[in-house]
Amino acid sequence: MAGSLAASAFLPGPGASPAVSTKTSKNMAGELPDNLSVRGIVAKPGAPSGSMQVKAQAQALPKVNGTKLNHKNASADTEEAIPYSAPKTFYNQLPDWSMLLAAVTTIFLAAEKQWTLLDWKPKKPDMLVDTFGFGRIIQDGLVFRQNFLIRSYEIGADRTASIETLMNHLQETALNHVKTAGLLGDGFGATPEMSKRNLIWVVSKIQLLVEQYPSWGDMVQVDTWVAAAGKNGMRRDWHVRDYNSGRTILRATSVWVMMNKNTRRLSKMPDEVRAEIGPYFNGRSAITDEQSEKLAKPGSTVDGDAAKQFIRKGLTPRWGDLDVNQHVNNVKYIGWILESAPISILEKHELASMTLDYRKECGRDSVLQSLTTVSGECVDGHPDSTIQCDHLLQLESGADIVKAHTEWRPKRAHGGEGNMGFFPAESA
Repeated sequence: MAGSLAASAFLPGPGASPAVSTKTSKNMAGELPDNLSVRGIVAKPGAPSGSMQVKAQAQALPKVNGTKLNHKNASADTEEAIPYSAPKTFYNQLPDWSMLLAAVTTIFLAAEKQWTLLDWKPKKPDMLVDTFGFGRIIQDGLVFRQNFLIRSYEIGADRTASIETLMNHLQETALNHVKTAGLLGDGFGATPEMSKRNLIWVVSKIQLLVEQYPSWGDMVQVDTWVAAAGKNGMRRDWHVRDYNSGRTILRATSVWVMMNKNTRRLSKMPDEVRAEIGPYFNGRSAITDEQSEKLAKPGSTVDGDAAKQFIRKGLTPRWGDLDVNQHVNNVKYIGWILESAPISILEKHELASMTLDYRKECGRDSVLQSLTTVSGECVDGHPDSTIQCDHLLQLESGADIVKAHTEWRPKRAHGGEGNMGFFPAESA
C-alpha cells in the first residue's frame, strides 16, 4: 500500500495533463525530483540512453477507510494545500533599491533645508561674500555694500573697465541702498514722502579719483553712504575696492538736490523727507578736504589756443539714454564729454580724476555740442606727462549743460594679451 501511494503521488492519473502532474510532483522547496523529466516520465536508474519505461495506471486506486480515492481529486487537493512559490535566486532576494534611494534622497533634502535655516553665518557680516550681487547694509545700517563682476562687454580697447562702467556701478548701489533701506517710493530713488510731493533727486556735482582700473573678470566691492549737504542737499559718497586684494579702485563724492517733477524747478527739502533720510546720515567722507582742493574746478570758459581746442557737434540723445524721470542719465554726459577729447590722449593716457558740475538737464529733443580744451602740456610733445583738460557740454542754442575738468596720467601696463576681435583669414 505504501508503494502504491508513492507511485500515485508521482504518476499522473487518467486524463491528467503533464503540467498538472509536474506541479503536484514538486517538493516543498519548489524543485522537481531528480528522476522526473519535464514530461512526467520516470526514468529508471541505470537504463540505457533513450529507453524509458512508462508506468501508467500500474497500481490500483488506494483506499482510505475502505473508500476508493479518485486520483484527480487527490492531486487537486495536494495542489491547493501546497501553494506554488518561485524559485529563490540571487536577484529576487535583493532589496528594493528604488525605495532605498527615495528614502536617502528625502533625508538629504530635509537636512539641506534645515542647514539653510540655521544661523551658520560668521559673526562679522562685513566679511560675507555677496554671492548674487544683491547687496546688503553693513556698519550699523549706515553703509550699503554691493559686489560687481566686470563683464567682457564692460571693458574698452585697453582691456580695462571704462569710466562709464564704474559710474554705472556707483549709480546702481545708490538706488539699491535706498531700496534695501525700505525708502524707495515711486520715483527714481525718491522716498515715499518725496513721491507724495512729486519730488525727484538730481545730481549737482560729482568728484572722483581713480587709482586703478579693474579688468575683465575682476570683482569690485562698492561701499556707499549718505550725509547732509547744507540745508537742502544730500551728499553721497562711494569707495570702490578690488574684492580680492582690498586695494582702492575709486573714491567719489556727489551732491544731490531736489527738483519738482512737474515744474522742473529746484525745491527745498521738506522736513518729512529729512526725517526719512536723516537716520542714515554718515559723517564719513570718501574724498578728504585736502584731496578735494587739489581737484581743479571746471573753468568758466574753454577759450584758449585754437590748436588745443576740440569740438564735437550734433550730439543727440537716444531713447535709451533717458531714465525713468524722462531726462538724460547723468552717466551718459560723461561719454559725450569724452567725445571731443583728442584721440591721442585717449590712446596713451587714462583718466585719473574728474570734477563735474551739472547746470541744466537735457531732454530727448536736445541737440548738443562737446568742447574740450587741453590746458596741460600737449600729449604729442610730452607723451609721459600729465594732461589737464576743461570740458563743456552745451546745447547748440548756447545753454550750458555740464562743465567738467579732467586730469589724465600715462596708461599703466595691464595683463592679458588675448585678441577679442576677429582673426584675419589666411591667404592661400
